Amino acid sequence: MPQASTLPTNDPVTAPHGNAYITVSVAGHYTLTKRYDSRGKPRKFSCRIMAISPHEMALAVPVSGFKGERVTINCEEFGTLEGNIERVTVGGFILKINMSDKERAKFGAKLEWYDQVQKNITSDGREHKRIVPKNPHSTLLLADGSSVRCFVVDYSVSGAAVSAEVEPEVGTPLAVGKVVARVIRNLPAGFAVKFIEPQEPGHLERLIIQA
Repeated sequence: MPQASTLPTNDPVTAPHGNAYITVSVAGHYTLTKRYDSRGKPRKFSCRIMAISPHEMALAVPVSGFKGERVTINCEEFGTLEGNIERVTVGGFILKINMSDKERAKFGAKLEWYDQVQKNITSDGREHKRIVPKNPHSTLLLADGSSVRCFVVDYSVSGAAVSAEVEPEVGTPLAVGKVVARVIRNLPAGFAVKFIEPQEPGHLERLIIQA
């Protein structure tokens, strides 16, 4: 198996004592068994896998579940994974992965390969470079003055991709952290916003990520 490390205690999610993980930063989306959209279908939320082993993974999420709840995770790197919440953490949870011994052995080999691959950020062809925030948790300020927790998937100087328990309609004005924006389209696990004014890149993350 690859060299693994226990997550440091100042991470958004912390591994249980004695559990070793490979530290990663993998974007994906997940569904909880008790969350449904207006059409009665399971709600999808964006997430980030912060650390993973063949047995467990630690996730940062916008909407948490409860211990024992069944969760399905989808991501490009590892495909579809299912499991049950082992422990709720600050801003996320630890998921116990459900696999047979044969599947777990193959998954361990895949993790070993993934850990050895150098990960480079490449252009995705968009007008402005997309940046993944170090801490994805923030707050949405809605037009009625209420605020809700949200998860910033990525951002650029012109807008951001966001996931939250609310599903604002296209055209809805709001603020991501301290940056005023408007919803421009729905995404499979959230929505995209465009900032009212282009932002300076130097301090943008500090403005967007507001607890």
